[in-house]
Amino acid sequence: MTTYREAVRTAIQTLLREDPRVFLMGEDVGRYGGAYAVSKGFLEEFGEERIRDTPLCESTFVGAGIGAAIGGMRPIVEVMTVNFSLLALDQVVNNASLMRHMSGGQFEVPLLVRMATGGGKQIAAQHSHSLENWYAHIPGIKVLAPATVQDAHDMVLAGIEDPDPVFIFEHQMLYGMEGPLDTESTPPSPWKAAVRREGKDVSLIAYGGSLHKALGAADELEKEGIVAEVVDLRSLRPLDHETIVQSVSRTHRAVVIDEAWKTGSLASEISAILAEEAFYELDAPIERVCTLEVPIPYAKHLEDAAIPQVDRIVAAAKRSVGGA
Repeated sequence: MTTYREAVRTAIQTLLREDPRVFLMGEDVGRYGGAYAVSKGFLEEFGEERIRDTPLCESTFVGAGIGAAIGGMRPIVEVMTVNFSLLALDQVVNNASLMRHMSGGQFEVPLLVRMATGGGKQIAAQHSHSLENWYAHIPGIKVLAPATVQDAHDMVLAGIEDPDPVFIFEHQMLYGMEGPLDTESTPPSPWKAAVRREGKDVSLIAYGGSLHKALGAADELEKEGIVAEVVDLRSLRPLDHETIVQSVSRTHRAVVIDEAWKTGSLASEISAILAEEAFYELDAPIERVCTLEVPIPYAKHLEDAAIPQVDRIVAAAKRSVGGA
């Protein structure tokens, strides 16, 4: 058993030790050891050339990572939180995502960008939003959301090997979570969704920090005789249509849990996929459980009320089953 934080740390440490092209840079990754203590001790082990503290200037250091990747390096860029990453969107949308296309395939951009996302830690609106769907909208990059200790490790390794820019969103409430870690077996493809719990009455579709709330909701529903299937999306771009559609074809009902705001959300995209590809399999309207359309509050009781919780997922599932 190890923590989510330690799993990410182990993967990065392995890459740094095995591949001299790999280096880590970002805000407070060196002397401070990372905002979430992932890189603690790395500066002492690997030195300033490979563990680089950057100024608070996301556009600059994400752009530097893109340039280093084009030049043959394997940069891992850590952005402290997803909200701050918006300062680098120009670099992502107009440079990183377009380079292979605009060069006719001559240039690859093997860049790995990691950032914390999500609410629940009372660090207010500028540090707590879930904007993964903004990135999942962009062709030319790939987006991962590890929800388990194993995925937190394996997706770092997979991301650094990909010829396209890979963005990993680590939910900040998961860093202290414990789970098993197997570093010997061949990991499954990171681009496929996973059924974390089999069921027959309703599909709960989630990712990242919301996965564990979906599993908790499934436990509560089982007490009332409702057997929920829980699907972990894992990859947000590309989305695994096949697994999503197969699950709903078994249960004939869907509840999509997404910590983003409902308007323009990933939950909206999944709902559209189901309407396009599994409409006649549905026995009830698709339910969406998303964050309320407000900035994430600082006060704990308001923050809890704003973001998806187990009771809201349970209520949505019961509406779906009762509406058959």
